[in-house]
Parts: sequence; C-alpha cells; structure tokens
Amino acid sequence: MSDIGEQLTAALGEAVDAATHPQSIPVNLYETDEAMVAVAPLPGVMADDIAIVVTRGRLTISAAMRTAAPKTYVRREWHYGPYFRELEIPDEVGAQVTASFGNGQLAIQLGKGEPDGQVVATPVPAH
Repeated sequence: MSDIGEQLTAALGEAVDAATHPQSIPVNLYETDEAMVAVAPLPGVMADDIAIVVTRGRLTISAAMRTAAPKTYVRREWHYGPYFRELEIPDEVGAQVTASFGNGQLAIQLGKGEPDGQVVATPVPAH
C-alpha cells in the first residue's frame, strides 16, 4: 500500500476509534465541610451535553460527542468527546448534587449524606 493509502487508513481507524470509544475524564476530588467536590475538564462540550448520575458509592460523568468544524489538520491529537468516567465515591456523599460548567471545566458538588436511589444532575452554565 502506498504511504498516502496507509496514512488514510490510519486516520480513518483513529476517527472510528475516537467516535466509538469514549475518552476517559481526569477528575480531581476534594472535600469541604459541606460537600465532596469533583472537578473535571471537558473541552469542546456544552453544558447540555453533560450527564451526571450519582448512586450510593458511585459518580458517573458522561458527555456527548460534538462534531468539530471540518478542517484539514496538519496534526490532530484530541477530539471532541464522547467522554465517560465512572468512579467510586464515599457512600456518605451525594444526597444533593449540583454542578456548574464554564470554560471547559465541570465542577460537581456532592452534598454530605447518602443519596436516596439515583440522583441525576444537569450542570448550570457558569456566567
């Protein structure tokens, strides 16, 4: 196969992989007196694309894929979602969940107390 054919095959494979396998989201967790707070970067995502689900002992963050404007890239090392992360949290947090999203950063406040079943939150866009 020619160099161009190999490059096209590799690029197509990367595009299919990016579209079908969510990127993992790095998360920082810290505690305050009132809540546990999770902070995560989500570049290229809008607040209404993000889903946050909390159950006892588990936080799940996902974000839908956005389509980038068509460009002829010289180098392309990241793409616009989809994103997914599921992590363990203490059983005693998540009774109330609030979230904000601005400048590509998601902040989730997990209030002290055990969640009653499944808690779903939608981030509020930061102004």
